[in-house]
Amino acid sequence: MTAAAGYEVAVPADAELGEGPTWDPASGRLLWIDILRSRIHTYDPVSGRRSVRTAPQHIGAVKPRVGGGLVLNLRDGVGLLDPDDTFRWLHHEPVPGRRANDAAVAPDGALWAGTMRYDEAPGGGTLSRLTGDGAVRVVLDDVAVSNGTGWSPDGRLMYYIDSPTRRIDVFDHADGGVADRRPFAEIEDGAGFPDGLTVDADGCVWVALWEGSAVRRYTPTGELDRVIPLPVPRVTACAFAGPDLTDLYITTARVGLTSPPPLAGSVFVVPGAGKGLLQPAFKG
Repeated sequence: MTAAAGYEVAVPADAELGEGPTWDPASGRLLWIDILRSRIHTYDPVSGRRSVRTAPQHIGAVKPRVGGGLVLNLRDGVGLLDPDDTFRWLHHEPVPGRRANDAAVAPDGALWAGTMRYDEAPGGGTLSRLTGDGAVRVVLDDVAVSNGTGWSPDGRLMYYIDSPTRRIDVFDHADGGVADRRPFAEIEDGAGFPDGLTVDADGCVWVALWEGSAVRRYTPTGELDRVIPLPVPRVTACAFAGPDLTDLYITTARVGLTSPPPLAGSVFVVPGAGKGLLQPAFKG
């Protein structure tokens, strides 16, 4: 195992709950969100230009759509933002006390969208698969904090995190379904809780550690082989971005910290960290 810093501050910010970095190859921009401030941020790593817009409500994830626009995992369901900024619901299902959390687009273009209760009560969250026509299937209905989701390079494995379990789990994945859930890696006591994840071109799994001040990389066999320490405790998610998908971008949060470090809520980058996979756009 190797430990290395190598990080830079890509976007100095004070996000309450920064999350969900996603590379949009069509626009050449990094997308990321501030869940509790209902904000969608963009960052152009070439020009340094940044933008921010307000989402209709608390937002758990934002992803590009085929043909332009965005799909939003929101408090009361999943919505579509068209290229002309017109908003419409794809799936509207308000549940009192529940909000959206992380989401990911599968190799087939379907959105896997997670939810959780604001109080993080066990069993209050779900993981659902949504297609572009609005069809929804609840895949997991008994989770606490639905978080990182990603697929192996060949699409045959799906990795998933329910944060309080302190595990990264892995499923067999085929034809839009999953089976044979089993532990892939466990986070030891005192090292934080697994949050968002991404899978690289070598099949390694990178995971952000909430209250762990780090991002870890696990090999396809589940062996911990790299740790990237960060100067903030609440590390939320990571993704490869940039024109060649070699830079690892990392979001962080300051929510709940009585004396947050100066960089809490910023977006960090580790240049040349590895080689990412091009993430598919949502087919909807």
